[in-house]
Amino acid sequence: MTDSIDSLRRSLLLAASAAAAGGLVPLAARAQSGTVKFILPNATGSGVDAITRAAQPALSKALNASVVVDNQPGAGGIVGLQALARSAPDGNTLSVVSNNVVIFPSVIKSLPFDMPNDFTPIAIVGATPMVLVVNPAKVKASNAKEFVALLKAKPNTYNYGSGGNGTILHLATAMFLEETGATARHIPYRGVGPMVTDLIGGQIDFATAALPSLQPHIKSGALHAIGLMPAQRTPAAPDIPTLAEQGHPNFAVEAWFAVIGPKNLPAAQVTKVHDAVTAAFNDPSVKDAMAKQGNTIAISTPEQAQAMFRKELQRYAALVKKVGLEPQ
Repeated sequence: MTDSIDSLRRSLLLAASAAAAGGLVPLAARAQSGTVKFILPNATGSGVDAITRAAQPALSKALNASVVVDNQPGAGGIVGLQALARSAPDGNTLSVVSNNVVIFPSVIKSLPFDMPNDFTPIAIVGATPMVLVVNPAKVKASNAKEFVALLKAKPNTYNYGSGGNGTILHLATAMFLEETGATARHIPYRGVGPMVTDLIGGQIDFATAALPSLQPHIKSGALHAIGLMPAQRTPAAPDIPTLAEQGHPNFAVEAWFAVIGPKNLPAAQVTKVHDAVTAAFNDPSVKDAMAKQGNTIAISTPEQAQAMFRKELQRYAALVKKVGLEPQ
């Protein structure tokens, strides 16, 4: 899995370098005016929400339009994606999504849309680190070894939350449990925000989520970080070790995020949006925000994004089968 992530990073960084070499054309004079709505199939407080809102002013400038962030969580993200699929392909309704979208077909029996054929992948923007955290009042473990020992001592006693059945947060924790041979009960939520609230409140014991959505609670001591899911530490949280370096060298899971539009988005609109995304995420203030959140930015071409969606659909289908998640 680490090789796959590294390969993706290399290809995206090459694409980003090529874009920089060719020069970025400002869009203020030629982008559409009016309002561009970004439907987020995630609740406020999620990693994707934090990323989009940090880039919102720069996206507005690059698109020469008022950018509105419209959170539409529900059914793990199905509600927001269905709303996007029903939108007119005019470039005025877009979305920032995580790799949840390529997991859904493997874990949900009946989707109200076809992924990716009912959408237009525009750009893989980058990756965000996920971190496994515990409520320190409920789980007396300071590292991965102690945590796994607790889980194994009391099988299926501890419970963990996720942003919904079949999301990357659910799958990442399930993969860690499968890797360690431990067991716990899964409690799905309608979004990351409610899950984090209950985790801090002690209604659930542990969870995995994007680092940006958990950092304030880790720093305050409300939550304790057991380990990062990626293969390498992040400069945004240098003191948090990876799970790989804590006795699980082959374990690495990362969440990527992308910009997509509705099906049949015209090529001219794809180019406009792609150029605006490139300009926005190269804005110094956005670069600084992404670095603080721990996100790695490497923007793909639309063609790379479309190929990546199809490749990842197959990869996650195999992973879902490996950990034994049943479609619901």
